[in-house]
Amino acid sequence: MKDFFIFLVDLFSFNQEHPLLFVQFNFWFFLFIVISGLCLLQSRKFNDLLYNKGLTNNWFGRYLKRLPKVTLRNGYLFFVSLFFYYKTSGLFVLLLVFSTILGYYLGKSMTPKYGKRTKRHCKIMATIGVVVNLMVLAYFKYAYFFTDVYNSMFNSDLHVVNHMAKFANHFTSSPCFDVDTILLPVGISFFTFQNISYIVDVYKRRIKSVDNILDFGFYTTFFPQLVSGPIVRADQFVPQLYRPFFLSRRQFGLAVFWILNGLLKKIILSDYLSVNFVDRVFELPTQYTGFENLSALFVYSLQVYADFSGYTDIAIGVAMLMGFYLPQNFNSPYKSTNAAGFWKRWHISLSNWLKDYLYIPLGGNRKATWVSYLILVGMLLIVAAMAGIAWVTIIVVLTILFLVAIYFVFPRHRKEFQTNVNNMDTMLLGGLWHGASFNFITWGALNGFGILIYKWWKGKGKRSRVVSTQLLFIFFMIADLIWPAPALKLGVVWSGFIFAGTALRYFVVDPLCLSRGKELLSKKIEKCWNVLQTFVFISFTRLFFRSGSNLDPSEANYEAWQTAKEMVNQIGGIWDWSIVPNVLSVYSSVFIVFVFGMIVHWLPDNWKRRYRLWFTRMPLWLLSLIVVAVVFVAYQFTTSGLLPFIYFQF
Repeated sequence: MKDFFIFLVDLFSFNQEHPLLFVQFNFWFFLFIVISGLCLLQSRKFNDLLYNKGLTNNWFGRYLKRLPKVTLRNGYLFFVSLFFYYKTSGLFVLLLVFSTILGYYLGKSMTPKYGKRTKRHCKIMATIGVVVNLMVLAYFKYAYFFTDVYNSMFNSDLHVVNHMAKFANHFTSSPCFDVDTILLPVGISFFTFQNISYIVDVYKRRIKSVDNILDFGFYTTFFPQLVSGPIVRADQFVPQLYRPFFLSRRQFGLAVFWILNGLLKKIILSDYLSVNFVDRVFELPTQYTGFENLSALFVYSLQVYADFSGYTDIAIGVAMLMGFYLPQNFNSPYKSTNAAGFWKRWHISLSNWLKDYLYIPLGGNRKATWVSYLILVGMLLIVAAMAGIAWVTIIVVLTILFLVAIYFVFPRHRKEFQTNVNNMDTMLLGGLWHGASFNFITWGALNGFGILIYKWWKGKGKRSRVVSTQLLFIFFMIADLIWPAPALKLGVVWSGFIFAGTALRYFVVDPLCLSRGKELLSKKIEKCWNVLQTFVFISFTRLFFRSGSNLDPSEANYEAWQTAKEMVNQIGGIWDWSIVPNVLSVYSSVFIVFVFGMIVHWLPDNWKRRYRLWFTRMPLWLLSLIVVAVVFVAYQFTTSGLLPFIYFQF
């Protein structure tokens, strides 16, 4: 009896060391209980007891009887989701409850159904909702970042103070909480953005507000996507709140497929590559060769994709088992032929959110507002202040002057210039959304430059493309001769690779294919070349993304920059090619898994649709055997404790 009591205490208490992760047995036991309760609510016996047997002897029973069946289900899943978040983040569940109540009542206050609502009143309510959500996000996620910026700009020595912990200690008259540290609640970026989209959409009359707080709470806290997305928009999910449960045999098979697919991605591709190679190199870059550092960048690109898309696949499958459908969040992003296309395939829910609630309000592709310029100049000044290096400040000042000159010297191109400003603002703030450090801003800026370069590139002819890549190659060669540096050597190799490939394509491959009537072959070669270039570019931007991850916010900026600099120095330094075969031999299993993962990723979409369809049609006994086999094989790759999902920190 005592052991059972201890088990119950462990079950219902928060343990920071053992959160509910999709890849742990505890979660699947939790999910079994949740679905069992859901089946009970849907059962005829329960409905007969509730609605026909007179369960109205008290106020609670009478309240339940007045609720629609779907609201009863939604309320059950709402409280289940709160319990899930409590098991993941402890007392931060109160923050989620606050966010839910705020969003519900602000949405309700903007609905004409509940009284006369003037446009001014609705605008005030929407502004309050957006500002409060952003303030909460800024407090928990960006306190260290803003403190570092202030200290850098004014040469001060301020320290972060957790005022909420201070208030709680005063309220309880005991030092229960650490006032010197602000912990980041899991998934705060996701549910904050989700609430902002709901408030704005109600204000814009794109959707109607949700009438019942149980329904709205379920929409806000639905546990499969709560802590790592996808960001679910109200117009996509709210209509599902009022649909009765339905799960066909084929939908059940598809749900199981997505769950298994996600587990394989997470355990085999992500965790295995991380533990056995990527983490080792990023922890001590100087202890590894340039080839190993470069390989770690490419392998990390697959790891972070497998980790995040694996979570999304499991979330989609789990939601589908309960009769709900989450939006697609990834669409084979490493098949992209350019940086702009990449962001239409990667983290699709965030890309769409940024487009609809940031890029378009800033002016989109029509114009730039004063806020657009304020954001761009402000971010550049922040970069200069946080870098604390003279040459970075000089580059920032010259960049601002260059942008001003372009605006006034080329009036015919002002619309294009303004669009580019909005694009860059979106990517800079998208980078900052991922993490409060200098490295994430750099990562966002590089992706923004990639998009702008692609927009410029697609408007140029063959001769212009060859000449421009040749000039870029010459520039890096001269710069490296004058100021020898590993970063410039990388520029020489990269620009030379691009120039040689571009010239070879236009002056050799295309004429040869066209003369032999093989235009289709020429297009395929062009596509493969573009996919390879895009993958290399995205992988190099990951250098700054990975360097800023998994760090204490108080030291993230310095440590992340140091890691990035050390890796660039190693990759751009002198290589000892004689040890490459030995590296391939020692890490043979890692490179085999990497190559296998990329091959599967690059499979044609129609192939993937076929084997998904085949899986959904197989008999239950065969499906059960495959589930057991896949789970057994996957967990053979666990070399240590299962790792948390990367995007938990965002």
